[in-house]
Amino acid sequence: MAAVMLALGCAVPGGAALAASANGRFGPPRRFDRAWLVAEAQRRAQRPMVARLATHAVPDFDSHVRLSYGAAETLPGGLRLFPARRDVATNMVAIHVLDSGMAREIVDTHGLFGGGESADVAGFRVMNADGASDWLAFLGAAYFRASGPRGQYGLSARAVAVDTGMPEPEEFPAFTDFWIEAKGGDRLIIHALVDGPSLTGAFTLDTRREGLAMTQAVEGTLFLRKAVRRLGIAPITSMFDFGEGHRGDRADWRPEVHDSDGLAIQTGSGERIWRPLDNPPSPRVHMLRADHLKGFGMIQRDQAFDHYQDDYSFYDRRPSLWVEPVGDWGAGAIMLYEMNGASETVDNMAAMWIADAPARAGQRRDFAYRLVWTSRDPSADANAHCVDVFEGPGGVPGADPIAGATRYVFQFRGGGLAELDRRSGIEAVTDLPPASVLLNKAEPVGGQPGLWRVTLDVRTEGLKQSEFRLFLRRGQDAFSETVIKTVRP
Repeated sequence: MAAVMLALGCAVPGGAALAASANGRFGPPRRFDRAWLVAEAQRRAQRPMVARLATHAVPDFDSHVRLSYGAAETLPGGLRLFPARRDVATNMVAIHVLDSGMAREIVDTHGLFGGGESADVAGFRVMNADGASDWLAFLGAAYFRASGPRGQYGLSARAVAVDTGMPEPEEFPAFTDFWIEAKGGDRLIIHALVDGPSLTGAFTLDTRREGLAMTQAVEGTLFLRKAVRRLGIAPITSMFDFGEGHRGDRADWRPEVHDSDGLAIQTGSGERIWRPLDNPPSPRVHMLRADHLKGFGMIQRDQAFDHYQDDYSFYDRRPSLWVEPVGDWGAGAIMLYEMNGASETVDNMAAMWIADAPARAGQRRDFAYRLVWTSRDPSADANAHCVDVFEGPGGVPGADPIAGATRYVFQFRGGGLAELDRRSGIEAVTDLPPASVLLNKAEPVGGQPGLWRVTLDVRTEGLKQSEFRLFLRRGQDAFSETVIKTVRP
Protein backbone atom coordinates (compact mmCIF):
# COMPACT_ATOMS: atom_id res chain seq x y z
CA MET A 1 0.00 0.00 0.00
CA ALA A 2 1.19 3.53 -0.70
CA ALA A 3 3.11 5.33 1.97
CA VAL A 4 0.82 8.27 1.55
CA MET A 5 -2.26 6.31 2.71
CA LEU A 6 -3.64 8.21 5.70
CA ALA A 7 -4.63 6.63 8.97
CA LEU A 8 -8.29 6.94 9.83
CA GLY A 9 -7.50 8.71 13.09
CA CYS A 10 -4.71 9.99 15.31
CA ALA A 11 -2.28 7.52 16.88
CA VAL A 12 -1.71 7.36 20.60
CA PRO A 13 1.94 7.99 21.56
CA GLY A 14 4.11 4.89 21.91
CA GLY A 15 4.49 5.42 25.64
CA ALA A 16 0.85 4.45 26.12
CA ALA A 17 1.56 0.99 24.75
CA LEU A 18 4.49 0.51 27.13
CA ALA A 19 2.40 1.66 30.06
CA ALA A 20 -0.03 -1.15 29.28
CA SER A 21 2.65 -3.71 30.14
CA ALA A 22 1.48 -3.78 33.74
CA ASN A 23 -1.92 -4.85 32.45
CA GLY A 24 -0.58 -7.73 30.41
CA ARG A 25 0.40 -6.12 27.10
CA PHE A 26 3.88 -7.71 27.23
CA GLY A 27 5.26 -11.01 28.40
CA PRO A 28 8.11 -11.31 30.90
CA PRO A 29 11.50 -9.81 30.01
CA ARG A 30 14.15 -12.14 28.56
CA ARG A 31 17.77 -11.54 27.65
CA PHE A 32 18.45 -11.24 23.93
CA ASP A 33 21.44 -10.75 21.62
CA ARG A 34 22.46 -11.78 18.12
CA ALA A 35 24.46 -14.76 19.37
CA TRP A 36 21.27 -16.17 20.91
CA LEU A 37 19.38 -15.44 17.67
CA VAL A 38 21.89 -17.39 15.56
CA ALA A 39 21.87 -20.27 18.04
CA GLU A 40 18.07 -20.36 17.96
CA ALA A 41 18.05 -20.49 14.15
CA GLN A 42 20.52 -23.38 14.29
CA ARG A 43 18.42 -25.17 16.90
CA ARG A 44 15.28 -24.85 14.77
CA ALA A 45 17.12 -26.22 11.76
CA GLN A 46 17.51 -29.53 13.59
CA ARG A 47 13.79 -30.20 13.36
CA PRO A 48 11.15 -29.83 10.60
CA MET A 49 9.51 -26.48 10.01
CA VAL A 50 6.30 -25.91 11.95
CA ALA A 51 3.82 -23.66 10.14
CA ARG A 52 2.35 -20.82 12.20
CA LEU A 53 -1.08 -20.42 10.69
CA ALA A 54 -3.14 -17.65 12.24
CA THR A 55 -6.20 -18.69 14.20
CA HIS A 56 -7.52 -15.16 14.64
CA ALA A 57 -7.33 -13.47 11.21
CA VAL A 58 -9.45 -10.82 9.52
CA PRO A 59 -11.64 -12.11 6.69
CA ASP A 60 -11.14 -9.60 3.87
CA PHE A 61 -9.45 -6.49 2.49
CA ASP A 62 -11.82 -4.02 4.11
CA SER A 63 -11.24 -5.52 7.55
CA HIS A 64 -7.49 -5.48 6.94
CA VAL A 65 -7.57 -1.77 6.11
CA ARG A 66 -9.77 -0.95 9.10
CA LEU A 67 -7.48 -2.70 11.59
CA SER A 68 -4.22 -1.59 9.94
CA TYR A 69 -5.06 2.08 9.35
CA GLY A 70 -7.71 2.95 11.92
CA ALA A 71 -6.85 4.93 15.04
CA ALA A 72 -4.75 2.81 17.37
CA GLU A 73 -1.79 2.88 19.74
CA THR A 74 1.76 2.85 18.44
CA LEU A 75 4.66 0.91 19.89
CA PRO A 76 8.17 2.27 20.56
CA GLY A 77 9.88 3.34 17.35
CA GLY A 78 6.56 4.31 15.76
CA LEU A 79 5.44 0.73 15.11
CA ARG A 80 1.93 -0.16 13.95
CA LEU A 81 0.86 -3.76 13.44
CA PHE A 82 -0.65 -5.56 10.46
CA PRO A 83 -3.30 -8.21 11.22
CA ALA A 84 -3.24 -11.69 9.75
CA ARG A 85 -5.67 -12.06 6.85
CA ARG A 86 -7.31 -15.30 5.74
CA ASP A 87 -6.72 -14.94 1.99
CA VAL A 88 -3.17 -13.53 1.80
CA ALA A 89 -1.26 -12.96 5.08
CA THR A 90 -2.19 -16.29 6.67
CA ASN A 91 0.82 -16.77 8.98
CA MET A 92 1.22 -15.06 12.33
CA VAL A 93 4.49 -13.65 13.66
CA ALA A 94 5.74 -12.91 17.16
CA ILE A 95 6.79 -9.31 17.88
CA HIS A 96 9.16 -8.49 20.74
CA VAL A 97 10.07 -5.00 21.93
CA LEU A 98 13.80 -4.88 22.70
CA ASP A 99 15.48 -2.43 25.07
CA SER A 100 18.99 -2.63 26.59
CA GLY A 101 19.33 -6.31 25.83
CA MET A 102 15.96 -7.28 27.31
CA ALA A 103 13.11 -8.45 25.10
CA ARG A 104 9.39 -8.54 25.89
CA GLU A 105 6.91 -10.25 23.57
CA ILE A 106 3.60 -8.61 22.71
CA VAL A 107 1.03 -11.04 24.11
CA ASP A 108 -2.07 -8.83 24.03
CA THR A 109 -2.91 -6.79 20.89
CA HIS A 110 -6.00 -5.01 22.24
CA GLY A 111 -5.64 -1.33 21.41
CA LEU A 112 -2.97 -1.96 18.79
CA PHE A 113 -5.42 -2.31 15.88
CA GLY A 114 -7.96 0.12 14.51
CA GLY A 115 -11.45 0.08 15.94
CA GLY A 116 -10.23 -1.44 19.20
CA GLU A 117 -10.28 -4.88 17.60
CA SER A 118 -7.67 -7.58 18.06
CA ALA A 119 -6.14 -10.18 15.73
CA ASP A 120 -3.08 -12.31 15.25
CA VAL A 121 -0.12 -10.25 14.06
CA ALA A 122 1.20 -10.78 10.50
CA GLY A 123 3.73 -7.93 10.25
CA PHE A 124 4.39 -4.31 11.09
CA ARG A 125 5.04 -0.89 9.62
CA VAL A 126 7.02 2.11 10.89
CA MET A 127 5.19 5.42 11.01
CA ASN A 128 6.43 8.86 10.10
CA ALA A 129 6.56 11.40 12.91
CA ASP A 130 3.17 12.84 11.93
CA GLY A 131 1.53 9.43 12.44
CA ALA A 132 -0.31 9.76 9.12
CA SER A 133 1.89 7.64 6.86
CA ASP A 134 4.61 4.99 7.06
CA TRP A 135 8.09 4.54 5.57
CA LEU A 136 8.97 0.88 6.22
CA ALA A 137 6.85 -2.27 6.19
CA PHE A 138 7.34 -6.00 6.78
CA LEU A 139 4.41 -8.16 5.62
CA GLY A 140 4.15 -11.55 3.94
CA ALA A 141 6.71 -14.38 3.78
CA ALA A 142 10.18 -12.78 4.09
CA TYR A 143 9.31 -9.56 2.23
CA PHE A 144 9.93 -5.99 3.33
CA ARG A 145 10.04 -2.60 1.62
CA ALA A 146 10.66 1.10 2.16
CA SER A 147 8.90 4.11 0.68
CA GLY A 148 12.16 5.80 -0.34
CA PRO A 149 13.06 9.49 -0.53
CA ARG A 150 9.93 10.42 -2.50
CA GLY A 151 7.46 8.71 -0.16
CA GLN A 152 6.11 6.06 -2.51
CA TYR A 153 6.33 2.30 -2.07
CA GLY A 154 7.38 0.17 -5.03
CA LEU A 155 9.76 -2.76 -5.19
CA SER A 156 10.49 -5.12 -2.27
CA ALA A 157 13.46 -6.86 -0.70
CA ARG A 158 13.41 -10.40 0.67
CA ALA A 159 15.52 -12.13 3.31
CA VAL A 160 16.28 -15.14 1.10
CA ALA A 161 14.99 -16.92 -2.02
CA VAL A 162 14.77 -20.68 -2.55
CA ASP A 163 14.53 -22.25 -6.03
CA THR A 164 13.24 -19.17 -7.87
CA GLY A 165 12.70 -19.87 -11.56
CA MET A 166 13.04 -23.64 -11.25
CA PRO A 167 10.67 -26.18 -12.85
CA GLU A 168 9.33 -27.14 -9.42
CA PRO A 169 7.38 -24.63 -7.29
CA GLU A 170 9.38 -21.94 -5.53
CA GLU A 171 9.71 -22.17 -1.75
CA PHE A 172 8.89 -19.09 0.31
CA PRO A 173 10.61 -19.01 3.70
CA ALA A 174 8.89 -16.63 6.11
CA PHE A 175 9.72 -14.34 8.99
CA THR A 176 8.35 -15.94 12.16
CA ASP A 177 9.71 -13.75 14.99
CA PHE A 178 10.90 -10.13 15.28
CA TRP A 179 12.86 -8.32 17.98
CA ILE A 180 12.71 -4.56 17.39
CA GLU A 181 14.81 -1.98 19.19
CA ALA A 182 14.10 1.74 18.78
CA LYS A 183 17.39 3.66 18.84
CA GLY A 184 15.98 7.18 18.70
CA GLY A 185 15.14 9.34 15.72
CA ASP A 186 14.61 7.29 12.58
CA ARG A 187 16.81 4.35 13.57
CA LEU A 188 15.65 0.83 14.37
CA ILE A 189 17.56 -2.40 14.81
CA ILE A 190 15.36 -5.22 13.61
CA HIS A 191 16.27 -8.82 14.39
CA ALA A 192 14.29 -11.64 12.79
CA LEU A 193 14.08 -15.41 12.48
CA VAL A 194 13.23 -16.97 9.13
CA ASP A 195 11.89 -20.49 8.68
CA GLY A 196 11.08 -22.59 5.64
CA PRO A 197 11.01 -26.26 4.63
CA SER A 198 14.64 -26.18 3.45
CA LEU A 199 16.32 -23.70 5.83
CA THR A 200 16.22 -21.40 8.82
CA GLY A 201 17.87 -18.00 9.15
CA ALA A 202 18.87 -15.28 11.59
CA PHE A 203 18.81 -11.71 10.24
CA THR A 204 19.74 -8.36 11.75
CA LEU A 205 18.85 -5.15 9.91
CA ASP A 206 20.30 -1.94 11.31
CA THR A 207 17.87 0.48 9.69
CA ARG A 208 18.59 4.22 9.49
CA ARG A 209 16.73 7.06 7.84
CA GLU A 210 18.72 10.26 7.66
CA GLY A 211 16.72 12.99 6.02
CA LEU A 212 15.05 11.07 3.24
CA ALA A 213 17.83 8.53 2.64
CA MET A 214 17.23 5.06 4.06
CA THR A 215 19.90 2.38 4.48
CA GLN A 216 19.94 -1.05 6.11
CA ALA A 217 23.07 -2.86 7.22
CA VAL A 218 22.12 -6.54 6.95
CA GLU A 219 23.75 -9.50 8.68
CA GLY A 220 22.41 -12.89 7.68
CA THR A 221 23.12 -16.46 8.81
CA LEU A 222 21.42 -19.43 7.14
CA PHE A 223 21.24 -23.06 8.26
CA LEU A 224 20.22 -25.52 5.54
CA ARG A 225 17.97 -28.43 6.44
CA LYS A 226 18.08 -29.67 2.86
CA ALA A 227 20.13 -29.14 -0.27
CA VAL A 228 18.89 -26.11 -2.22
CA ARG A 229 19.42 -26.08 -5.98
CA ARG A 230 19.19 -22.30 -6.25
CA LEU A 231 19.85 -20.26 -3.10
CA GLY A 232 19.22 -16.55 -3.67
CA ILE A 233 21.03 -14.01 -1.48
CA ALA A 234 19.77 -10.41 -1.14
CA PRO A 235 16.75 -10.99 -3.41
CA ILE A 236 14.84 -8.06 -4.90
CA THR A 237 11.31 -8.35 -6.29
CA SER A 238 9.82 -5.75 -8.62
CA MET A 239 7.21 -5.14 -11.31
CA PHE A 240 7.61 -4.33 -14.99
CA ASP A 241 4.41 -4.21 -17.03
CA PHE A 242 5.43 -2.18 -20.07
CA GLY A 243 7.85 0.60 -20.96
CA GLU A 244 8.76 3.10 -23.60
CA GLY A 245 10.50 0.56 -25.78
CA HIS A 246 7.91 -2.20 -25.98
CA ARG A 247 4.23 -1.92 -25.08
CA GLY A 248 3.25 -5.35 -26.37
CA ASP A 249 -0.54 -5.60 -26.65
CA ARG A 250 -1.24 -3.24 -23.75
CA ALA A 251 -4.29 -1.05 -24.40
CA ASP A 252 -3.37 1.60 -21.86
CA TRP A 253 -3.26 5.37 -22.20
CA ARG A 254 -0.21 5.67 -19.96
CA PRO A 255 3.19 5.62 -21.73
CA GLU A 256 4.94 3.39 -19.15
CA VAL A 257 4.03 1.27 -16.13
CA HIS A 258 6.79 -0.20 -13.96
CA ASP A 259 8.39 -0.09 -10.51
CA SER A 260 11.87 -0.56 -12.01
CA ASP A 261 13.13 -0.12 -15.56
CA GLY A 262 16.42 -2.01 -15.34
CA LEU A 263 18.82 -4.27 -13.49
CA ALA A 264 22.22 -2.69 -12.77
CA ILE A 265 25.37 -4.62 -11.82
CA GLN A 266 28.87 -3.57 -10.85
CA THR A 267 31.15 -6.57 -11.28
CA GLY A 268 34.35 -7.31 -9.39
CA SER A 269 36.36 -6.26 -12.44
CA GLY A 270 34.72 -2.83 -12.38
CA GLU A 271 32.46 -3.32 -15.40
CA ARG A 272 29.04 -1.73 -15.05
CA ILE A 273 26.14 -3.55 -16.69
CA TRP A 274 22.64 -2.30 -17.45
CA ARG A 275 19.94 -4.76 -18.45
CA PRO A 276 16.62 -3.12 -19.39
CA LEU A 277 13.69 -5.12 -18.02
CA ASP A 278 11.19 -6.81 -20.28
CA ASN A 279 7.75 -8.37 -19.84
CA PRO A 280 8.32 -11.64 -21.69
CA PRO A 281 5.68 -13.93 -23.21
CA SER A 282 6.96 -16.78 -21.00
CA PRO A 283 9.30 -17.02 -17.96
CA ARG A 284 13.00 -16.42 -18.62
CA VAL A 285 16.08 -16.87 -16.45
CA HIS A 286 19.24 -14.86 -17.16
CA MET A 287 22.51 -15.59 -15.38
CA LEU A 288 25.06 -12.76 -15.45
CA ARG A 289 28.56 -13.49 -14.13
CA ALA A 290 29.28 -11.44 -11.03
CA ASP A 291 32.41 -12.82 -9.37
CA HIS A 292 33.56 -10.73 -6.39
CA LEU A 293 30.45 -8.62 -6.80
CA LYS A 294 30.64 -4.91 -5.95
CA GLY A 295 26.93 -4.15 -6.18
CA PHE A 296 23.63 -4.74 -7.96
CA GLY A 297 20.13 -3.37 -7.87
CA MET A 298 16.76 -2.84 -9.46
CA ILE A 299 16.74 0.78 -10.59
CA GLN A 300 13.94 3.17 -11.51
CA ARG A 301 16.18 5.32 -13.69
CA ASP A 302 13.34 7.23 -15.36
CA GLN A 303 11.77 9.59 -12.79
CA ALA A 304 10.00 12.08 -15.04
CA PHE A 305 6.27 12.37 -14.35
CA ASP A 306 5.40 13.11 -17.96
CA HIS A 307 6.92 9.76 -19.01
CA TYR A 308 4.28 7.93 -16.93
CA GLN A 309 1.37 10.42 -16.67
CA ASP A 310 0.12 8.54 -13.61
CA ASP A 311 -1.19 10.74 -10.80
CA TYR A 312 -2.58 7.79 -8.83
CA SER A 313 0.24 5.23 -8.61
CA PHE A 314 3.07 7.74 -9.20
CA TYR A 315 5.55 5.37 -10.83
CA ASP A 316 7.95 8.29 -11.27
CA ARG A 317 8.37 8.36 -7.46
CA ARG A 318 9.14 4.67 -6.99
CA PRO A 319 12.47 4.06 -5.22
CA SER A 320 15.44 2.09 -6.49
CA LEU A 321 17.14 -0.54 -4.32
CA TRP A 322 20.92 -1.05 -4.40
CA VAL A 323 22.77 -3.95 -2.74
CA GLU A 324 26.41 -3.48 -1.66
CA PRO A 325 28.13 -6.69 -0.43
CA VAL A 326 30.24 -6.41 2.71
CA GLY A 327 33.32 -8.53 2.18
CA ASP A 328 34.04 -10.76 -0.81
CA TRP A 329 31.12 -12.98 -1.81
CA GLY A 330 33.40 -14.96 -4.13
CA ALA A 331 32.39 -16.63 -7.38
CA GLY A 332 28.78 -16.39 -8.47
CA ALA A 333 26.22 -14.75 -10.72
CA ILE A 334 23.33 -12.32 -10.58
CA MET A 335 20.17 -14.10 -11.63
CA LEU A 336 17.39 -12.11 -13.28
CA TYR A 337 14.06 -13.90 -13.45
CA GLU A 338 11.43 -12.33 -15.70
CA MET A 339 7.87 -13.63 -15.74
CA ASN A 340 4.97 -12.57 -17.90
CA GLY A 341 2.96 -10.01 -15.96
CA ALA A 342 -0.66 -9.52 -16.92
CA SER A 343 -1.29 -6.88 -14.24
CA GLU A 344 0.63 -4.02 -12.68
CA THR A 345 -0.50 -5.25 -9.25
CA VAL A 346 1.63 -8.41 -9.44
CA ASP A 347 5.42 -8.49 -9.12
CA ASN A 348 6.97 -10.32 -12.08
CA MET A 349 10.69 -9.47 -11.78
CA ALA A 350 13.25 -10.94 -9.38
CA ALA A 351 17.01 -10.44 -9.05
CA MET A 352 19.42 -12.07 -6.61
CA TRP A 353 22.99 -13.31 -6.18
CA ILE A 354 23.63 -17.04 -6.62
CA ALA A 355 26.92 -18.49 -5.39
CA ASP A 356 28.70 -21.05 -7.55
CA ALA A 357 29.30 -23.23 -4.47
CA PRO A 358 26.44 -25.76 -4.04
CA ALA A 359 24.08 -25.18 -1.10
CA ARG A 360 24.13 -28.53 0.70
CA ALA A 361 22.16 -29.89 3.65
CA GLY A 362 23.80 -29.13 6.98
CA GLN A 363 25.67 -26.05 5.75
CA ARG A 364 25.88 -22.72 7.50
CA ARG A 365 26.06 -19.62 5.29
CA ASP A 366 27.04 -16.19 6.68
CA PHE A 367 26.90 -12.98 4.68
CA ALA A 368 26.52 -9.24 5.10
CA TYR A 369 25.46 -6.42 2.81
CA ARG A 370 24.08 -2.91 2.76
CA LEU A 371 20.71 -1.99 1.26
CA VAL A 372 20.24 1.55 -0.07
CA TRP A 373 16.68 2.67 -0.83
CA THR A 374 17.14 5.72 -3.00
CA SER A 375 15.91 7.99 -5.78
CA ARG A 376 19.47 8.55 -6.90
CA ASP A 377 20.96 6.03 -9.34
CA PRO A 378 23.84 4.35 -7.44
CA SER A 379 24.84 2.41 -10.57
CA ALA A 380 25.77 5.52 -12.59
CA ASP A 381 29.45 6.52 -12.49
CA ALA A 382 31.81 8.67 -14.54
CA ASN A 383 30.95 6.78 -17.73
CA ALA A 384 27.91 7.41 -19.87
CA HIS A 385 24.79 5.46 -18.98
CA CYS A 386 21.79 4.31 -20.99
CA VAL A 387 18.60 6.30 -20.36
CA ASP A 388 16.27 5.01 -23.11
CA VAL A 389 15.83 1.86 -25.19
CA PHE A 390 13.39 1.59 -28.08
CA GLU A 391 12.76 -1.09 -30.68
CA GLY A 392 10.65 -1.47 -33.78
CA PRO A 393 10.75 -2.55 -37.44
CA GLY A 394 14.13 -2.26 -39.12
CA GLY A 395 14.71 0.43 -41.70
CA VAL A 396 14.00 4.12 -42.15
CA PRO A 397 10.72 5.30 -40.57
CA GLY A 398 8.13 5.97 -43.23
CA ALA A 399 9.73 3.60 -45.72
CA ASP A 400 8.96 -0.07 -46.16
CA PRO A 401 10.45 -1.99 -43.20
CA ILE A 402 13.35 -4.34 -43.80
CA ALA A 403 11.96 -7.87 -43.73
CA GLY A 404 13.34 -9.95 -40.86
CA ALA A 405 15.10 -6.98 -39.24
CA THR A 406 14.61 -5.03 -36.00
CA ARG A 407 15.69 -1.49 -35.23
CA TYR A 408 17.13 -0.91 -31.76
CA VAL A 409 17.64 2.61 -30.47
CA PHE A 410 19.76 3.25 -27.36
CA GLN A 411 20.16 6.72 -25.84
CA PHE A 412 23.00 7.68 -23.50
CA ARG A 413 23.82 10.59 -21.20
CA GLY A 414 26.71 11.51 -18.94
CA GLY A 415 30.39 10.66 -19.07
CA GLY A 416 31.32 13.87 -20.84
CA LEU A 417 29.10 13.24 -23.89
CA ALA A 418 27.88 16.84 -23.72
CA GLU A 419 31.38 18.05 -24.67
CA LEU A 420 31.73 15.74 -27.70
CA ASP A 421 30.53 15.89 -31.28
CA ARG A 422 30.40 13.64 -34.35
CA ARG A 423 34.14 14.10 -34.88
CA SER A 424 35.05 12.84 -31.39
CA GLY A 425 35.44 9.21 -32.37
CA ILE A 426 32.54 7.75 -30.34
CA GLU A 427 31.42 4.40 -31.73
CA ALA A 428 28.99 1.70 -30.63
CA VAL A 429 30.49 -1.76 -30.12
CA THR A 430 28.36 -4.92 -30.04
CA ASP A 431 28.95 -8.66 -29.90
CA LEU A 432 26.49 -9.27 -32.73
CA PRO A 433 27.78 -11.14 -35.79
CA PRO A 434 28.94 -8.44 -38.26
CA ALA A 435 26.80 -9.92 -41.02
CA SER A 436 23.64 -9.37 -38.94
CA VAL A 437 24.29 -5.64 -38.36
CA LEU A 438 22.72 -3.67 -41.22
CA LEU A 439 23.21 -0.24 -39.62
CA ASN A 440 25.31 0.95 -36.67
CA LYS A 441 25.29 4.68 -36.06
CA ALA A 442 26.25 6.66 -32.93
CA GLU A 443 25.68 10.41 -32.92
CA PRO A 444 24.44 13.28 -30.73
CA VAL A 445 20.74 14.06 -30.85
CA GLY A 446 20.05 17.49 -32.33
CA GLY A 447 18.62 20.02 -29.90
CA GLN A 448 19.17 17.75 -26.88
CA PRO A 449 22.51 18.70 -25.28
CA GLY A 450 24.38 15.73 -23.86
CA LEU A 451 22.06 13.11 -25.36
CA TRP A 452 23.58 10.58 -27.77
CA ARG A 453 21.72 8.00 -29.81
CA VAL A 454 22.85 4.63 -31.13
CA THR A 455 20.74 3.27 -33.99
CA LEU A 456 21.12 -0.41 -34.86
CA ASP A 457 19.34 -2.28 -37.59
CA VAL A 458 19.81 -5.97 -36.87
CA ARG A 459 18.78 -8.92 -38.99
CA THR A 460 17.08 -10.82 -36.15
CA GLU A 461 15.46 -13.46 -38.34
CA GLY A 462 17.62 -16.54 -37.94
CA LEU A 463 19.85 -14.88 -35.33
CA LYS A 464 21.16 -17.62 -33.05
CA GLN A 465 21.84 -15.52 -29.94
CA SER A 466 18.97 -14.48 -27.68
CA GLU A 467 20.65 -11.29 -26.43
CA PHE A 468 23.48 -8.95 -27.33
CA ARG A 469 25.81 -6.50 -25.60
CA LEU A 470 26.45 -2.91 -26.60
CA PHE A 471 28.65 -0.13 -25.23
CA LEU A 472 30.16 3.15 -26.38
CA ARG A 473 33.87 3.25 -27.08
CA ARG A 474 36.29 6.07 -27.75
CA GLY A 475 39.60 4.90 -29.05
CA GLN A 476 40.48 1.81 -27.04
CA ASP A 477 38.54 2.84 -23.93
CA ALA A 478 34.98 2.00 -22.92
CA PHE A 479 33.03 5.24 -22.66
CA SER A 480 29.78 3.83 -21.22
CA GLU A 481 28.31 1.04 -19.21
CA THR A 482 27.51 -2.21 -21.05
CA VAL A 483 23.89 -2.64 -22.06
CA ILE A 484 22.54 -6.18 -22.44
CA LYS A 485 19.45 -6.32 -24.66
CA THR A 486 17.14 -9.28 -25.12
CA VAL A 487 16.27 -10.19 -28.69
CA ARG A 488 12.56 -10.85 -29.04
CA PRO A 489 11.51 -13.49 -31.57
